[in-house]
Amino acid sequence: MSARIDPFHAIAISGLAHRLKTEGRSVIHMEFGQPSTGAPAAALAAARRVLDSDPMGYWESPTLKARIARHYEDAYGVGIAPGRIVLTCGASPALVLALSLAFKPGDRVALARPGYVAYRNTLKALHMTPVELPCGPAEGFQLDAARLAALDPAPAGVILASPANPTGSVIPAGELQAIAQVCRERGIRIISDEIYHGLTYGERARSLLEFEPTALIVNSFSKYYSMAGWRLGWLVAAPDDVEAARALMGALFLTPPSLAQHAALAAMDCRAELDGHLEVYRRNRGLLLEAMPRFGLSAIAPPDGAFYIYADVGHLTDDSLAFCEALLRDTGVATAPGVDFDPVEGRRFVRFSFAVSTREVEEAIRRLEPWFADRSAKRLS
Repeated sequence: MSARIDPFHAIAISGLAHRLKTEGRSVIHMEFGQPSTGAPAAALAAARRVLDSDPMGYWESPTLKARIARHYEDAYGVGIAPGRIVLTCGASPALVLALSLAFKPGDRVALARPGYVAYRNTLKALHMTPVELPCGPAEGFQLDAARLAALDPAPAGVILASPANPTGSVIPAGELQAIAQVCRERGIRIISDEIYHGLTYGERARSLLEFEPTALIVNSFSKYYSMAGWRLGWLVAAPDDVEAARALMGALFLTPPSLAQHAALAAMDCRAELDGHLEVYRRNRGLLLEAMPRFGLSAIAPPDGAFYIYADVGHLTDDSLAFCEALLRDTGVATAPGVDFDPVEGRRFVRFSFAVSTREVEEAIRRLEPWFADRSAKRLS
């Protein structure tokens, strides 16, 4: 029996944005979580060299795996064997691998709501059961150890994301440690989506591997490394899962793109350039946080990381999809409706991505401020 998968509504918003652009409209793309910057200069140079010298083919770079393993030692103080790194065609296949390794059809897997739409849909596609736990302002928009300890029966697993999409919220180190302890005691496998690591605005994000060595870690080059279109990610498999992970990867996806692997190896040593992008996001975040009260938006999730602001627009609408469409048609600013991330409460939320240029953020604010003022006035009249 086929699983029913809900659409990703931000894709429809983006499609409308591109149609408006072909009609001559000025569009600012704040609907997707992808950097507007390209791959680092050294990564592009490496790719050009390889295009001229390597016919390429099915390949998994041992040098890149060793470099990723060294990253875990440098960034988190965690030593892992390069053989535990499975290179994938982006984070999405890494998630499929992790779920397939850890769980079987019918298993219950806990996750925060709101959360990334692909968690729910991939679980359903694999005939697993998402157990979505509402996490609002009182919970910091994140799961905690107490919630997991109270679940009866215990789920087979949990998906964590810190920083999270759509909220940018971060789980503190002490809470991650407590979650790991509860999961060990209750036999709950942890999948940690760490795709936004490197993109925080206060304390750095911590890897679950620091607290639970058997956690399955999903990451990619799409966000911090600004290489979304290169489709390259990785899974850190637990030692007992490596053989099965490699078998699944080969059977389902063969190997990730060779060209992307060469470029990614160079990108890993471009931290000065990439941290420059982070400073742009930091400025953009500050501009939007300053502007939000002028939009009449005071209830937002804490954007401690990633590049999103998840704002409550419930005083203006209970249909975030229609709201985002109207906002786009009226202003040319594309945003993501909250129903993608939360099928229950998301009808009253909108996600703004600030992974664009500062100039675009400034222009978006210029367009949005009168639009929100007019929308509020009409609701009051």
